[in-house]
Amino acid sequence: MNYQHSFHAGNHADVLKHIVLLQLIESLKRKDSGFCVLDTHAGRGRYFMQSEQAEKTGEARGGIYQLIGVHGLPAAVKHYLHAVAADNPVGGLLVYPGSPLLIAQAMRAQDRLMCCEFQHEEAQPLKALFAGDARVSVVGRDGYAAIKAKLPFKEKRGLVFIDPPYEAQEAEYDAILKALQEGLQRWSNGMYAVWYPIKQRKSLQSFFRKITALPIKSAFVAEVLIRPDDSPLRLNGSGMLVINPPWHCDEAIQPVLPVLARLLGENGASSAFQWLKKESN
Repeated sequence: MNYQHSFHAGNHADVLKHIVLLQLIESLKRKDSGFCVLDTHAGRGRYFMQSEQAEKTGEARGGIYQLIGVHGLPAAVKHYLHAVAADNPVGGLLVYPGSPLLIAQAMRAQDRLMCCEFQHEEAQPLKALFAGDARVSVVGRDGYAAIKAKLPFKEKRGLVFIDPPYEAQEAEYDAILKALQEGLQRWSNGMYAVWYPIKQRKSLQSFFRKITALPIKSAFVAEVLIRPDDSPLRLNGSGMLVINPPWHCDEAIQPVLPVLARLLGENGASSAFQWLKKESN
């Protein structure tokens, strides 16, 4: 197995991101025909939780650990916890599966996953992780460029998942918008999901305005803030933007958000669900 110590795996952002991601995958599985997922910033796929440094940061303690053993959780949260448990020994949480591993575990024989990871030190363990799985391909290339190169999928169904590191935050939003524009030109009906951090609200307002100007039928954002979004120096929360979401997907996701805010949040925690554009009936 290929592990990396991660100080952040299983934190509040991962919890929201992966709950929504798994619901999108489940929606694709409603039809028997195969689908494809493109993960543009895949990482290494699996992370070792039990390290001294990870324990010091305590990020998972404020994330997935807050959900384990809680009764009465929404179905989407239970599904997520079951997916994480599938990669761990019974009753333990030794590793945290990243997005590509969660996707691959949920896929069927007829489905495909394309992973892009530009950093060699991350791409190599990811390749090793999926070396025996013919459904999964891993390439060490820029994920944004892959959107232009790989769309539309031959399956005509699927998801583009964009989860960048946001090292240069404003520049990252510009890169995402450009990639979405190129993707929509090639696959206008495709489903796209983008994870984003929340530090200060004003940095997102322009991004959302530009999203609504894209040639899309519908889009929503699902957010959980573990504290008020008044500090640009820390991750106050995060959100998932879903473009062209599947029918009724919002009904599974909306009940999750206030539960996560309550269980994972500090004073001033909140959640929000908003349609940026909604297809008229």
